[in-house]
Amino acid sequence: MANRGPAYGLSWEVQQRIDKQYDPELEQILTQWILAQCGGIQPPEPGKEKFQEWLKDGTVLGKLINSLYPKGQGPVANTDPSNKAFKQMEQISQFLRAAEQYGIAPTDIFQTVDLWEGKNMACVQRTLMNLGGLAVTKQDGLFVGDPNWFPKKSQENRRDFSKDKLKEGQNVIGLQMGTNRGASQAGMTGYGMPRQIL
Repeated sequence: MANRGPAYGLSWEVQQRIDKQYDPELEQILTQWILAQCGGIQPPEPGKEKFQEWLKDGTVLGKLINSLYPKGQGPVANTDPSNKAFKQMEQISQFLRAAEQYGIAPTDIFQTVDLWEGKNMACVQRTLMNLGGLAVTKQDGLFVGDPNWFPKKSQENRRDFSKDKLKEGQNVIGLQMGTNRGASQAGMTGYGMPRQIL
């Protein structure tokens, strides 16, 4: 994590809400997928902080995005680990640019500080989940995990009504057209007449 002091007040409340969105089960699914997709990578220990440390230097992310392309055509040229903060953040940025080029919507992509400082790891999870779903859709990636995490195609909601039922429906006035229940002209005065004050 970054060298920041503790948050207080509203900042603390906001950070608590963001932290509650993190899903440990999804962490395990993403870890399995990344290990299966890349191969030859050491798995992290369980936990949000360990997951963040594993991805923080950008090498795992670079290898992941490169694994979705044909061999030798990966968009991230250098996936060597580095201890320099600037280099790590640059590798994360290269992954994010490559993910956007791959087809992830810009609104679904986390910011570099979300991962590097560990500010919003739930957003990192969402980006990786979207990338995994897109890779499976494009048949570039392996599928590992619970199939319920990926969106399913919508099923048709077909209904069959009898002719009598359809005829009944033509006589109903929908609420969008308004209703005249309870309306009366009692107490109305003619137009143009002054109001009588006694």
